[in-house]
Amino acid sequence: MVDGQTTIGLTGSIGMGKSTVAGFFADFGCAVWDADAAVHALYQKGNAGFDAIRELLPEACTGDQVDRAVLSDHISKNPEFIQPLNAAIHPLVAQSRIAFQANKADILVFDIPLIFENDNQGQFDLIVVVRANPVTQKQRVLARDGMTEEKFQTILANQMPSAEKEKRADFVIDTEGTLEETREQVAKIIEQVRRGAA
Repeated sequence: MVDGQTTIGLTGSIGMGKSTVAGFFADFGCAVWDADAAVHALYQKGNAGFDAIRELLPEACTGDQVDRAVLSDHISKNPEFIQPLNAAIHPLVAQSRIAFQANKADILVFDIPLIFENDNQGQFDLIVVVRANPVTQKQRVLARDGMTEEKFQTILANQMPSAEKEKRADFVIDTEGTLEETREQVAKIIEQVRRGAA
C-alpha cells in the first residue's frame, strides 16, 4: 500500500469471467487497468505496438490495426514467436501501466491474465483470482468468435492451472453463480480492503 492506495492484481485463466469481475470493481469506484485493453490500444495504426508487429509479422498489419486473428494463428503454428512478440510489446504495456498508477483512486485494480506465469504477484498488495469449473470455462471460450479447440488448448498450455492460482490467491471469486452473486463477492472484498481488514 502506498499513500493509502491498495493495489490488487486481478487474474484468472481464459474464460473464467475476469472481465466481468473487473467491471464490478469499476462499478464500486476502483480504478481498473486492463492489460488486454492496453494491448488493443497499442495495436491501432499510428501506435508503437502496431509498428512493432509490422516489423515482426507484416501480414498482420494490412489495415488500421493489427489483425489479431492473423497474429493468433501465427502464434498457434509458431510458438517460438511468442518470445520476440513479448520482447517488443511488454515494455510498451509497462509504460501504459506506469502512467495508470498516477490515478488517485483508493483501490487500483490491475486486470492481468498472466500475473503468476510471469512471476509478477509480488508487485501487488493483494491477488484476486477468478475461477469457474473447467466445463463452464470451455463452453465460454469456444463460444468466442474465431476460437477453436486447438487454439484453446494452446492458450491453456501457456497458463498455470487454475487450481494452482487459487492456492496462491488472497481472494478467490467464483463466477459459476449469477451475476449478482459474483458482484456480491466483489463487494465483500472491497469492503474488507476499505476497512483495512484484508
